[in-house]
Amino acid sequence: MLKVYHYPRCGTSRKALKWLDEHGIQYDIVHIVDQPPSRQELKEYVEKSGLPVKKFFNTSGKKYRELGMKDKLKEATDDDMLEWLASEGMLIKRPIITDGEKVTVGFKEETFEETWKQG
Repeated sequence: MLKVYHYPRCGTSRKALKWLDEHGIQYDIVHIVDQPPSRQELKEYVEKSGLPVKKFFNTSGKKYRELGMKDKLKEATDDDMLEWLASEGMLIKRPIITDGEKVTVGFKEETFEETWKQG
């Protein structure tokens, strides 16, 4: 079963859920702000996704701008970035989807076709 970290008011999250529904893929939803992934979970997701930690930031979000993350990220370590992401769900790019082995961040139909389409 997929675990989907989702924010209900996020259009990208909604598109991803619609795609999963259309393809008959079952999932559990986790509200990314109420229950953000822990620092350890994020570290695992980064490793399994093959993406740099920076790709897990919601760079178009209001919280990202308010906290001046663009400048902070320039000199931040991966540990710093994981700490910030774990402490503020609104900083995390949505949705994060995992089956425990694979991880996708955001929604790109091609990526979903490759990663999550069954059969």
